[in-house]
Amino acid sequence: MHANHPINIEALLTHVPLFNGLAGEEIARIARSTREIHASKGDILFHKGDPCNGFHLLVYGQIKLAFTSPQGSEKVVEILTQGQSFGEAIMFMEKPYIVFAQALTDSLLLHVSKAAVFEELQRDHNLCRKMLAGMAMRLHQLMNDVESYSLHSGKQRIIGYLLRELPEADLNGVNVAITLPTNKGVIASRLNLTQEHFSRILHELTELGLIVVEGRKIHIPSVANLRKHEG
Repeated sequence: MHANHPINIEALLTHVPLFNGLAGEEIARIARSTREIHASKGDILFHKGDPCNGFHLLVYGQIKLAFTSPQGSEKVVEILTQGQSFGEAIMFMEKPYIVFAQALTDSLLLHVSKAAVFEELQRDHNLCRKMLAGMAMRLHQLMNDVESYSLHSGKQRIIGYLLRELPEADLNGVNVAITLPTNKGVIASRLNLTQEHFSRILHELTELGLIVVEGRKIHIPSVANLRKHEG
């Protein structure tokens, strides 16, 4: 399950936005306390309540952060993709995990130990600023989500999500297509919708001629027309 290749880890850490600007020896020190985690699709990385002794970086793959209600239903909080990190805030709070993490696809992660991060933070205030900025962005996104759940209809949420998934070049495109990063149930939960409601809205948008659904692929004849229905 775990293998250690310090050279490989150093190379990977060099490409992490969080560690941009760190000197070679700083990266080397962090690499010594970093381990590689290979997760297969469906693997649980940690459960809610597990102790948090570092944070994770996703090198490739896809990870779902979620929690389960007492009734057994699941709420997806975040779907993480390549290059993203998670767990920093909990690590600083020195609290156990408040969600569980599961691999949606085969994934490679790096787990950076808390001790190594705290040591570098004392040495390098630049890293401190970057971590704060990263966490502030996550908080901002979370606030946007809460606003969206509270004030926007399911239809607006789905259109907003589809527009966010578009590559920048296609923001006003015609006949563009996006591939949903994961199954519809996970995305529905992420948008605070039931799977039935999610499917119903996709059907409605199809009837309006705004999208064409082909499995996970969603064709958008006119992005401008779709955007008109977001308000």
